[in-house]
Amino acid sequence: MRATLRWAGADLRAHRGEALFIVLATAGIVASLLLATALFGYATNPWQRVFTQSKGAHVWIHTGASADAGRLASLDGVTSVSGPYRTAAATVESRGTRASVELRGADGERPTTGRPFLVSGRWLDPGTPDGVVLESSLAWALWAEPGDSLVLPGTSRTLTVLGVADSAEPRYRPGERAGVVWAPPSALPRTDGPTGQVIGLRLADPDDTDYAVQRAVTTLGAGAVTQVSNWQQARAEAQGDDRLLGQVLGLFGLGALVAAALAVYGAIGTRIRGHLRNISVLKAIGFTPGQVVRIFLVQHVAFAFTGAVAAAVLMQAAGNLVPGRLGDAVGVWQGLPGHTAALFGVPVAAVLFIAATTGLAAWRAGRVPPVPVLRAAAPLGGPLPGVARGALGLRLPPALVLGMHKAFSWRPRSLATTARLALPLLLIVVALSAWTTIDRFHSKPEQLGLAAALTARADEELGDQRARALLAENPQITAVHPGVEVAALVPGQTGTIALRGLGTAQDPYPFSLAEGRAARGRDEAVAGQGLLDLLNVRLGDWVRMTVGGRPQILHIVGRSIEPENGGRVISTSLDTLRENDPKLQPTLYELQLRPGADPRAIGAELTEASRGRLDVHTVTNPADGLSPLRGVVAGLIAVLALIGLIELLTAIGGTVRESERDLLALKAIGLSPRQITLVSVTATGCTALAAVFAGTALGVPLAHWLIDAQGRSSGIGAGIARAPSPVLLLLFGTAAVLGAAALAALPAARAGRRRLADTLSAVA
Repeated sequence: MRATLRWAGADLRAHRGEALFIVLATAGIVASLLLATALFGYATNPWQRVFTQSKGAHVWIHTGASADAGRLASLDGVTSVSGPYRTAAATVESRGTRASVELRGADGERPTTGRPFLVSGRWLDPGTPDGVVLESSLAWALWAEPGDSLVLPGTSRTLTVLGVADSAEPRYRPGERAGVVWAPPSALPRTDGPTGQVIGLRLADPDDTDYAVQRAVTTLGAGAVTQVSNWQQARAEAQGDDRLLGQVLGLFGLGALVAAALAVYGAIGTRIRGHLRNISVLKAIGFTPGQVVRIFLVQHVAFAFTGAVAAAVLMQAAGNLVPGRLGDAVGVWQGLPGHTAALFGVPVAAVLFIAATTGLAAWRAGRVPPVPVLRAAAPLGGPLPGVARGALGLRLPPALVLGMHKAFSWRPRSLATTARLALPLLLIVVALSAWTTIDRFHSKPEQLGLAAALTARADEELGDQRARALLAENPQITAVHPGVEVAALVPGQTGTIALRGLGTAQDPYPFSLAEGRAARGRDEAVAGQGLLDLLNVRLGDWVRMTVGGRPQILHIVGRSIEPENGGRVISTSLDTLRENDPKLQPTLYELQLRPGADPRAIGAELTEASRGRLDVHTVTNPADGLSPLRGVVAGLIAVLALIGLIELLTAIGGTVRESERDLLALKAIGLSPRQITLVSVTATGCTALAAVFAGTALGVPLAHWLIDAQGRSSGIGAGIARAPSPVLLLLFGTAAVLGAAALAALPAARAGRRRLADTLSAVA
């Protein structure tokens, strides 16, 4: 053991650079995995992010106005409270849209517990007595932004929106749950609705919500408590839309883990191959194969442990100082449940994996013969093929020919290096495809099932003809498609689907079709993927459904991209539905706008022009819920780029080391040090080029398959995936190849200037 440790110490002093590289590579990979974990928790659970940042209450209890809600602060298990706040029920109106709200009296300082997290604008100002802050889901429903005015119907009062804030409480639901409006206490007594109080309790044990509610009811009396909500309920509602984010990031996390694992394996294998001469010397002086294996295993486990600990400490101490979304993600992740387990678990798993990888490579090192085998001074990569000899005959630079031959010799080691480098590049291409698909939803929604930007509904007093005439007067509206949408019973009457009649035979609605053709004939329809899966039907089948007690039989001739209702939608023309019910009148109008038009501004104009008899809403874009994914994708690209950089440095080290061993042959054929440097740089650049081609060729179809598979599972359907533009892919590949060549230039130049005496000792 003493001899083993002495040799390990001597080797460390002699190869400080290699040891430092292993430590830094391990630290970089562990930091990458920790960043991926932080990004996953940051993006897949926005509710948890808001709850952590706002120090949310675990239980919200609504009581009557006369209850002494402040007594709940002294209950066992309650660590802090938010409130109590006086409340009043009211109705507010903005741009023709009304919503039931709970006015909540709050002062100019945001509370410590249950602290609303401002998204835009500012908090309440005592100098603005009618200024209010809206909860974000309520603001979205009202189309309200800071600076807008809210009207209280039936009164002459108006409220000015000062800000919009996220809250960890249950969201606003029209007709089911009132939205939260924070207002100065002076604004509450003037409301005519019922009043009360609300208090938020933050518990020492979040799972004790039921017990805390029981104690609260016992303390205040059963008649005093009017409503209770807890954090589990709010989280369940908020997490319903996060499945796609979780799946996408889970896939990237798994890919990053595999790429990091291969990078570690390549780095360790390259280092041990560089010590073959030392291994032979050890065996010659009496070291057994087991001792040789133990030497490298102890060394690399120690390196891995040092790097992993350094990464964990750095991430915990300064991870939140990273600028941009990554720093925000780490800061929030540090307060999420499971943070401590991940902070210890990821480094431990990395060290164990490195130990297993080192054991395999060290076992191979233990089989090295005691007498080193002299390498023949042969051309790099084996005998030159006819193509290379022909290239030399055309007087191409020998350094370029030899470098390309070395990279494209297709030896198992070269193929393995190319494959390891191609994996992170492949994942980056997939990430870029996800980014492009989300951008396409925003920039060209008409290609993804969102031809209309606004939906207008007219009341009975306005009527169909007057509604169409009013809509046609707006110059920003390019097309008005009348229609109806009703709930239909599926065969067997075991569930309901959405049946839509949009457009007419003279002016058909522009559905986005992924398969089949448009519905033009009698009884023809197009259906979403969710409906096809629900009814187990295909294009060309006839479907019978029941609408208001009447049968409706439709022939499915196409599959449309349907972002709404989980794709469980079947659409035909309004004329087809009128054949079954001649008295059917349009109940909604799908409005197409001019490019660049502001849907909210046009909606406000229509509401004002109709004097509130048109209820206008923006069409929900599924990409709105994926907005956080853009910043997260950028962070994942940075993580994958770091892993690719580590693998590239390993490949450069192996290429340069082989060039040092082949230095005699290269000098013998008359190459200068500059040409020898160019051989290594060319080999590295060609390896990167091969990896870029492989990553792009496999990444684009893989991205299409993954995105379309997610579209099918969500009901939207396949056909939504979009690949990055060829220009972007070309820039990406060019940057990767030029970056690889630039990184290889300095170590290759140093190797090309080595003395022949040093070279002889290296090959001996």
